Amino acid sequence: IRFGEPPDARVIARRLAPNRRLLCAAPAYLARHGQPGSPAELVRHNCIGIRQGDEAYGTWRLSTGKGARRRTETVKTRGSLATNDGEIAVAWALDGHGILMRAEWDIARHLRSRRLVPVLPQWETPEADLYAVYPQRHQVSARVRAFVDFLVGRFASSTPGD
Repeated sequence: IRFGEPPDARVIARRLAPNRRLLCAAPAYLARHGQPGSPAELVRHNCIGIRQGDEAYGTWRLSTGKGARRRTETVKTRGSLATNDGEIAVAWALDGHGILMRAEWDIARHLRSRRLVPVLPQWETPEADLYAVYPQRHQVSARVRAFVDFLVGRFASSTPGD
């Protein structure tokens, strides 16, 4: 099970559930430092870094608009805190230490309770959909197929943060 499509075409990947990444921060942080009005303003904020996978560390890509009006901005963020543990990063954001980009599944309950609030909600971040990934040789395995079908059904009846 992984977030995002696998980079290797030698495996089978079946999408289990959509999963947006969102920018968020604690209301206390935004009260002290202000709400950024554009992606470029993120460089003046303490952005909480998460080192994971083969993604470029500290580089956030944000897009807005549709069709020919769609544009993407890439921002090299700065911050005093970085981790490879998503739960620690969420805890830092909850404690008011900065702006965080995190998967909706990880922060939905905090957004609902308003312990975290959206930042730049009109901008989209790269998707982090949830996939079941398995070697091609297991494609015909009844066990694997049954398990993946079960996961698809389970996630279909779930909402982020459940």
